[in-house]
Amino acid sequence: MSKTILITGATSGFGQAMAEKFASEKWDCIITGRRKEKLEVLANDLAAKHNVSVLPLVFDVRNRAEVFEVLDHRDEHWKHVDLLVNNAGLAAGRDLFDEALIEDWDTMIDTNVKGLLYVSKAVIPEMIANGKGHIINIGSTAAKEVYKEGNVYCASKHAVAAISEAQRIDLLRHKIKVTAIHPGAAETEFSLVRFKGDTEKAKAVYEGYQPLTAGDIANTIYYCATLPDHVCINDLVITCTAQANSFYTYKE
Repeated sequence: MSKTILITGATSGFGQAMAEKFASEKWDCIITGRRKEKLEVLANDLAAKHNVSVLPLVFDVRNRAEVFEVLDHRDEHWKHVDLLVNNAGLAAGRDLFDEALIEDWDTMIDTNVKGLLYVSKAVIPEMIANGKGHIINIGSTAAKEVYKEGNVYCASKHAVAAISEAQRIDLLRHKIKVTAIHPGAAETEFSLVRFKGDTEKAKAVYEGYQPLTAGDIANTIYYCATLPDHVCINDLVITCTAQANSFYTYKE
């Protein structure tokens, strides 16, 4: 019997790479995102290329009513999720605390924290009913230390780390694994979104060294997801070789 993965934020970056990796390994995929056209194109490509079933679901993780409305109305066939990857997340702006926009703070907290909570709350009951499951939450090296101008982004990723620990403890009795993956610098849309479309600023983040790719993270997640039932990687920090943590990157 094929397994099913549910990936939030699947229209680009880590999420898209995960969908491609798991589909190539014959997992059925539930992919979610806000961009309907991109999501449907990806769903059709995955189904055609890998001969798997793919369900695209269009919703914004920040919208609690929308999350539960869409996820609660899946067909029964799609209510057996083996792996949930809470991937949807972003940084909005990089500003000193007193100069930051409250709107950016709201966006990050609503997406990175509340969105993760909503989707988890919607999916966990079916994992409990199935007698097992696995949740992988995408954090960041920003979950491990706070850096200048990172303030609320760092806070939101610290929250992801804390929520992951809480889920692991509280869901232990249901045999549900919980893994937190904390990537360092990875060349995706992340910096472009953070700097609100400023391509020069986004490009400068990755100059002088070889950053991670979305594929690197997808391969790591696949490894974590395919270990024996009695093995769980709880917390994993992954950086490129040039990066030690959020502070130290060696650039040539």
